[in-house]
Amino acid sequence: MNESSQHAFFSLEQNTKYIQKALFDTHDLKIKHHPYKDTQGALIYLESLVDPALIERNILAPMSFAEGKSLSELFTTLRMERSNDLEKGIQGLMQGSCLYVLDGDDEFYALTTPAKYERSITEPENEAIVRGPHNGFIENLTVNLHLVRQHIGTPDLTVRYHTVGNTVPRKVAMLYVQNLCDNELVQKVERRLSEISLDTVMSTGFIQELMEDNPFSIFPQHVNTERPDHTSAYLVDGHIALILEGDPTALIVPACFFTFYQTPDDYNNRWMIASFIRFIRLISFITAFQLPAIYIATVSFHSNVLPIQLFFTVQGSLTRVPYPPIVEAMILELIFELLREAGLRLPSRVGQTIGIVGGLVIGDAIVKAGLVSYTMTIVVALTAISSFLIPSNEMSSSLRILRFPLMIAAALFGYIGIAFGLTLLFVHLCKLESFGKPYFYPIAPLKFQGLKDTFSRFPVWNIRKKAQGNDN
Repeated sequence: MNESSQHAFFSLEQNTKYIQKALFDTHDLKIKHHPYKDTQGALIYLESLVDPALIERNILAPMSFAEGKSLSELFTTLRMERSNDLEKGIQGLMQGSCLYVLDGDDEFYALTTPAKYERSITEPENEAIVRGPHNGFIENLTVNLHLVRQHIGTPDLTVRYHTVGNTVPRKVAMLYVQNLCDNELVQKVERRLSEISLDTVMSTGFIQELMEDNPFSIFPQHVNTERPDHTSAYLVDGHIALILEGDPTALIVPACFFTFYQTPDDYNNRWMIASFIRFIRLISFITAFQLPAIYIATVSFHSNVLPIQLFFTVQGSLTRVPYPPIVEAMILELIFELLREAGLRLPSRVGQTIGIVGGLVIGDAIVKAGLVSYTMTIVVALTAISSFLIPSNEMSSSLRILRFPLMIAAALFGYIGIAFGLTLLFVHLCKLESFGKPYFYPIAPLKFQGLKDTFSRFPVWNIRKKAQGNDN
C-alpha cells in the first residue's frame, strides 16, 4: 500500500487528472461535472463500486435545490468526510465512496455510497446442526461483527482492526473478550498479523498459513468456522477470532487437537447424549486412519490372532488377489479419493449420483475382477465412513493423508510398524503448540479439569466451574 500523501490542488482539472492517472484511466471511473453556486465541481466515483440510486437521491437531488445551503448541510444523509489528501481519497474510491471536488478549493468531500451486493444470512452447508441458531457468516465484515455481538452482548467484547496486504490492503478484525483472554496471547496475535508481508491476502487460508507455529505439521493449528454461535463460544472461553473482510470464515486461535471433534450440537443436547455422540466421533478418529493399517498388518504378519472361522474367510477372499494387501489397499483408497473429489467438484445432485453409482458399480466390478478382496472393500468403506464423522474438514484431510504412511509401516513391519508410527505421531502432538499453547491439551500436559470436556462432556454446571488453582 502506498503510504505517501498528495495534497489536493486548487485546480479542479489538476485534481481530476491526478485521480485518472492514479487509477490508470480505468473505464469504470466516472467524472460527472456538477456546479455548485456558480463554481465548477465534479463528482468522481467508480461505477462498479457505488450505488447509483444512492448518489442520485442523496447527492445530486439535494444539490439541485441547494438554496444557499452549505455542502455540509446538504449531505446530512450520508457519512461525509472533508479531506485534502488525494491518496486517501483514492483509497476511499476503492471502498465505494465518491468524491466531490470544487474548483479553487484544495479540499474535497468524500461521501460513503457503496453498493450492497450481499447474499442472505443462511446456515453454512458444511456446518449444519440439528438444534441451535441456523445462521452463518457472509462476506461482509460489518454484518459478521453484528452477528457475533448479538451472541455476546457485553462491552467486554473488543474488536481491533488490522490491515494486511501491501499492494491490495484487506481489513482483518481481531475479536476477543477482555478479562477472559490472555494479554500475552493478544500481543502475540497482533505481532504475527503485523509481520504478514504479502502483496495481498486473498482468504483466511493465507493468514492461517502465515501465522502457524509449525507450518510443516500436517495438523491444523487454527479452528475455522462459519458459525457465529460457534465463534462466540470460543470467544467466551478466552480464544481470539480473526475475520477477514470478504471471507465468511472465522479463524479461532489457539487451537488444540480435541477442539476439532467438538460441534455446537455437543452443547445443544443433553450431556449424556452429547457424550455418547462424542465418544462415537472419537472412535471414528481411530478407525479413520488405523483400520486399513491394522488389517494389512493382521493378514500379512499376524493372521494367527484371528478366530479360526474368520481366518479361513479372509484367506479365501485373498486367494484370488494376485498382489499383497498393501497394493489392493492403495488401489481402493485411490478410487475412494477420486470419487470423493469428483463428488465435491460436480453439482450437488450429480455429485451424489457419482458417489452412489461409483461406489456400487466400481466396487462390485473390481471385486469380481479379482483386483481386490471383499474384506478389503469392507475395511476401506468403513474407513471412508468414519472420516465423514469428523466435524472439521481440515482434520479429516490430515487423517486421510496419515493413513498412507501408517499402511506402509504396517506392510513392512506389522504391528511393530504401527506402534512405531503411532509413537512418532503422539510425540509430535505432544511437542506441537498453537500460539504457545499445548496442542494436545489436556492430555499433555495432563489436566483433569480439561478432561471433563474432552472424550465425553460433563454437565454444563460442572465443566463451567472455574478451577481455583486446582485442576482436580
